[in-house]
Amino acid sequence: MNTAASRPSHPSRPATRLTLAVIMLCAGIGSWGTAPLSHAVEHTPPAPSPSERRFSMRDAMRAAVDHNYTVKLFQEQIAQAEGQAATRRGALLPNLSARVSGARRRFFFGAFGGTPDVSKPLTFYESRLALTQNLFSLSLIQRWRAARTNVEAAVLSAETQKMDTMALTALAYLETLRMQKAVEAREADVTLNRALLELAMERESAGTATSLDVTRARVQLENEKQRLLVARNAHDLATLNLIRTIGLSFDMELALTDTLELVETESQTVGDALRVARANRVELKVQKKRQRLAELTLNSVTMERVPSLTGSGDVGVIGNQIPNALTTNNIEILLSVPLFDGGQREGRISENRSLVRLEAIRTRDLEQQVALEVRDALLTLASTQQQVRVAQDGLRLAFQELDLARQRFAVGVATNIEITDAQTSVAQARDNLIDALFNFNASRVNLARAQGRLDDL
Repeated sequence: MNTAASRPSHPSRPATRLTLAVIMLCAGIGSWGTAPLSHAVEHTPPAPSPSERRFSMRDAMRAAVDHNYTVKLFQEQIAQAEGQAATRRGALLPNLSARVSGARRRFFFGAFGGTPDVSKPLTFYESRLALTQNLFSLSLIQRWRAARTNVEAAVLSAETQKMDTMALTALAYLETLRMQKAVEAREADVTLNRALLELAMERESAGTATSLDVTRARVQLENEKQRLLVARNAHDLATLNLIRTIGLSFDMELALTDTLELVETESQTVGDALRVARANRVELKVQKKRQRLAELTLNSVTMERVPSLTGSGDVGVIGNQIPNALTTNNIEILLSVPLFDGGQREGRISENRSLVRLEAIRTRDLEQQVALEVRDALLTLASTQQQVRVAQDGLRLAFQELDLARQRFAVGVATNIEITDAQTSVAQARDNLIDALFNFNASRVNLARAQGRLDDL
């Protein structure tokens, strides 16, 4: 009886060795609270397999530009716009054609009702070269200018899609890193719970803990194993999503070389950030091109009121025998003056004026949207920086709580309920730090996207 009472203050030697091991373990894992997450788990990376590709976030963004199918679709739209521009330009260039024919005909003589007659079969041969040229048409000129503007808009639209794809790839990359760190955190939780289970079993053998304490430790360990399985599945899914976003084969294994960490960011005022965004955002350039396209289309329809001038001519030889063929030619100047088309032209002018106003409204709305995105990204970046620092402090304090609870349990003055509560606090603090680091790096991506500076990441 008296010996049992003395045991809490004099633990057995095996328990003491295990206690030191747990202290070392807690101290090692507790470094998460003060060091960046990228250094939370130190290990030597394995040699890459033949099907493995190593990607930094910048590498992933560049690969997505080369392989993403949506980017390729927008590049095809550029080819379509160039074809339309070539068609419009062709309407302003000379149209040259050649024709060769041979015919055998009978001609009708006489009058119907009288004594009609037909001639003997006559053979005709003809070869002719014809040239047509639009000499003056303001409408065609405006249509060609509109087509060229459409090509420029298509190029900028493809650039916009490239930026969107790069941003989505960067966020998918960060999400995969987040799930990877979650797996590492759950593995650390399992390791810690195994050590604490051994400590509970040692305390039970020494008579300072009950079987209930051991059972609680086993339950906590199984719970952490379950969370580890869930985290691994989420990591696998995030990796598949990243592969799909980049446009690679699902048979490929990815190795991510970047890490989630808190880095120094450039301090920007709202005014400076907005000036950078207005200068670099491709969407603003695209929208201005679309507004210009609508204006040129309106001009092309309006210019249909102006007379147009077309010249044409042809030259060739004709005869009933090829050696005896005679040369003939024709030259024509055609002036076309539009007078009345039932109001169709005026209806199209009214329609295109509405399109011009619509694009102007979209331009103003987009400018407001860009300003909102920049301000939102700046606020989020400043907030997430503070969240990371708070999460680091919280994790350090959670490990201090766990260490104190373990010491109290080791000497038998507390049950492992305190340890279970401290373990929960540590797991929550780890998740808070992972989420804070993810949100911080995602806000960096969002700010770069809002300012059109993804290439600078």
